[in-house]
Amino acid sequence: MPHINQDIIQSLTVQETDRFLENHRGSKRLFERAKRSLMAGVPMNWMVRWAGPYPLFVSEARGASIKDVDGNRYLDLCLGDTGSMFGHSPKPVVDAVRKQISRGITMMLPTEDSIWVGEELSRRFGLPYWQIAMTATDANRFSIRLAREVTKRKYILVVHGCYHGTVDETLINLEDGKVVPRGGNMGPPVPPSTTTKAVQFNDVDALKKALSPGDVACVLMEPAMTNRGIILPDMGYHDEVRRLTAETGTLLIIDETHTICCGVGGYTGVHRLKPDMITMGKPLASGIPAAAFGVSQYVSDRVMERILSDGTDESGLGGTLTGNALAVVAMRATLENVITRQAFEKVMPLAKRFEKGVDDVIKSREVPWHVARLGARIEYHFCPDAPRNGAEADAAKDAELEKLLHLMMLNRGILMTPFHNMALISPATTAKDVDRHTAVFGECVDAIFG
Repeated sequence: MPHINQDIIQSLTVQETDRFLENHRGSKRLFERAKRSLMAGVPMNWMVRWAGPYPLFVSEARGASIKDVDGNRYLDLCLGDTGSMFGHSPKPVVDAVRKQISRGITMMLPTEDSIWVGEELSRRFGLPYWQIAMTATDANRFSIRLAREVTKRKYILVVHGCYHGTVDETLINLEDGKVVPRGGNMGPPVPPSTTTKAVQFNDVDALKKALSPGDVACVLMEPAMTNRGIILPDMGYHDEVRRLTAETGTLLIIDETHTICCGVGGYTGVHRLKPDMITMGKPLASGIPAAAFGVSQYVSDRVMERILSDGTDESGLGGTLTGNALAVVAMRATLENVITRQAFEKVMPLAKRFEKGVDDVIKSREVPWHVARLGARIEYHFCPDAPRNGAEADAAKDAELEKLLHLMMLNRGILMTPFHNMALISPATTAKDVDRHTAVFGECVDAIFG
């Protein structure tokens, strides 16, 4: 197998950085201006994590394409890190939002669209009752509160390498068996070990041990991990998770925010999972801030009295803009016209084509990498075998190599998700787009391995 020469990595990084600077002068001017009023020169700090010395400034996005202020156009495989998973500005959503804006944006009162959304989410995901939130972070935070209310327990349990937004209890790492703040966790309000237990994904024995004292309110997990790269569950893993949570009176919350890439009912629908609660966000309204969480009859029966009490506005659930008319109409338009079976019938063959193209490059060059697919989401890891948990995925990370690969892709007109080697296939993506990525990926691999 070929090995990576660090001298080549450094030389390529210099070359690609020079190429970036030459072709993105307009973005540089805007970035320098932005630093005078925006922290880090961006409206949200993670926007500086793109490859290159500074972020691109975007002028427009349509379908699977983005154009920057310098006139460069890109095949977008990031798609807002799933916020625009089904393409930028789909026409049915644009039309519905434009119409709703003229009728009212937020009134602190329900609209008929909200009923349609609740009914549709119930039909797709199998849970009877739903609430609207602004973000998946909110949906997860609210669900944790409900779980603690139902069980009267303080701990939650997550897996190492998880991502559930900026929920305090989930910004953790598992190090030498201890729950500690994640490296980038700024100002944790309390030591996370006082609120959270953690296990490795796919480790049934560790899960059993953590739940056995009967002090965990809920297990919050993605059905397949996505934030450390795609990590798929072992055969029978979810059956054991459901059995152990049920035996210990622990509520099971499935976060479908990323895994809705598997089908109209997400991973839950495809694999017929039976959680007590489901959370989701980002793609539900085609990028307009909106999220949702669903609960079982059991959960609803045990929280309804508190939900309807006079102190409900102090419960820690919701906010003034939550469930606003604009967000709800965008959710309806997205569910009705965008996240459809017809869309998945189009994207799934393209995702398999993308996976095969990457796999062919890896095998033909005998590169010690691996490609994984989760529905319409594909990712390559810098290791020969598929990781089974977050620790194995962390061990395969190579920050300098990843940055270089992303920069090479960007300079050749392809945007990957900046935090890892993830690509999303949308209904607007074409076979030509997929094959273009395969060709560019092969070119990059050849250059990197000399």
